Amino acid sequence: MDFLQPSSWQEALDIRAERPDAVPIAGGTDVMVDINFDRRRPGALLDLGRVAELREWGTEAGVVRLGAGVPYTRIVEDLADRLPGLAMASRTVGSPQIRIRGTVGGNLGSASPAGDAHPPLLAAGAVVEVASAARGARQIPAAEFYTGVKRNALEADELIAAVLIPSAAGPQQFCKIGTRNAMVIAVSAFACALHPDRRAVGTGIGSAAPTPRRAVDAEDFLAGELEGSGLWESRGELPETLARAFGERVAAAASPIDDVRGSAAYRLHSLSVMARRAVTWAWNDLRKAA
Repeated sequence: MDFLQPSSWQEALDIRAERPDAVPIAGGTDVMVDINFDRRRPGALLDLGRVAELREWGTEAGVVRLGAGVPYTRIVEDLADRLPGLAMASRTVGSPQIRIRGTVGGNLGSASPAGDAHPPLLAAGAVVEVASAARGARQIPAAEFYTGVKRNALEADELIAAVLIPSAAGPQQFCKIGTRNAMVIAVSAFACALHPDRRAVGTGIGSAAPTPRRAVDAEDFLAGELEGSGLWESRGELPETLARAFGERVAAAASPIDDVRGSAAYRLHSLSVMARRAVTWAWNDLRKAA
């Protein structure tokens, strides 16, 4: 197995074009586990750890451009005010050592349905920026990036450059259920984001379908009910019946399976409960900020 270690973004793209068999690694927290357990044996590893451009983030016109190599610890430390949902999810990723190494770009590349970064990215309306040496850069909405179980929309010669995430215009929440409190892979996960500037609601479901996905019907239902009842303007208390109905619609959007971590029935129930609680917490935060 060859070990390829570019020192610049252009060099990384050139190598990717020449060696489509090379598996990119950022922190290596997913890929190296597969290699150590002999579940994967690629022709080469493309280590992106020395590409400085991938470890940078910045803001422009209300959007955070998060380099694919920014680790979870920096998201927690630097971006909790701009990306609260993603910061919440980042705090739940593995151990402190994994959070120092692991990246959102790596989570996207692995495209596991249980990846913690996916639900808040979907709820926030994130866009994934990818690039190739031959065709340059293109942008893929997060909702279109996941194409199957551990599959994504990247072409063979493309790498993930960054994620473009709108800065939070309102409260965001992230929840997940696991078999223990620490270093847990989600049995199910949920994120929601309130967008009062455009009177919209965002959602993201994790570990309860072949791919991470939004609960579009639940988003439209809640946003419409908030509009029709005047709650966007009044910031009145969120009715429990409305929060419960939202949770039911979130669960209806999932298509889980039974596996060693949990049953499909448990995943559906937990999603309904998490969605009800998360939207209530988010709405209460919005009321406090009014």
